[in-house]
Amino acid sequence: MAIYPLTVFYDGACPICAREMALMQRFDRKHRLLLCDFSSPEYDAAEAGLSVDELGAVIHARREDGIVITGVEVFRTIWQAVGLGFLAKLSRLPAIDPLLVRAYVWFARNRLWLTGRKPSCSGMCRTKSTANTTHPTT
Repeated sequence: MAIYPLTVFYDGACPICAREMALMQRFDRKHRLLLCDFSSPEYDAAEAGLSVDELGAVIHARREDGIVITGVEVFRTIWQAVGLGFLAKLSRLPAIDPLLVRAYVWFARNRLWLTGRKPSCSGMCRTKSTANTTHPTT
């Protein structure tokens, strides 16, 4: 079960996402994270095996063993990697987990609108209920 390095796919054109990843990179003293900005012209979906549309719907990360995780579980794994494991544990509490998952799903659907990059969500930014999933890559 090799987790690190953890490749985190994030939207560098999203100011909120970019700030969050910059902060996590500062905390990453053990160099466990590999940050991949899928909004960059250099991003190669064929090489990564994940399309920009998939990545734009909900945050994704790939563990060293090839397992892809999405949604809130990505943040929990990042927090664990950078020494903020207490946040991951706190986020799993029965009273907090469902609220966090719902809040993230809402944010993922609305982040373009929230950051002024898209006037409204026309249905294209709907996410499946993948707020907390793990699956192997094919």
